[in-house]
Amino acid sequence: MTRDRYLEMCEQLGKEPVESEIPPDWSDFPNEVHTVVNVFNMLGDRVIPDIGYVGKDYTNLPIFLQINEIENTEFFLELLTWLDSRAVKTSQESMKRQHDKLKRKNSG
Repeated sequence: MTRDRYLEMCEQLGKEPVESEIPPDWSDFPNEVHTVVNVFNMLGDRVIPDIGYVGKDYTNLPIFLQINEIENTEFFLELLTWLDSRAVKTSQESMKRQHDKLKRKNSG
């Protein structure tokens, strides 16, 4: 849900928006987060047949760090690995759902 949709929903329901419940907007994040997301999207994907997505290929990461003049590499890598772990988890869940669906289809 976006900030605008949340505020619109509150208005329709006649409720006062609760600050802690308002979803963050892209502009609320610092520039470092924008850079991490951009670099994450530029990194290649490692995909293994029958397993699926297993994470990003970090081969070009030093180049991206240099190009983007990243100074706080610890924070940058923490965010990058957080994004990657979420992407791997999402892929695993999707593969499991597809596998379970095929099992049900073949058994019934």
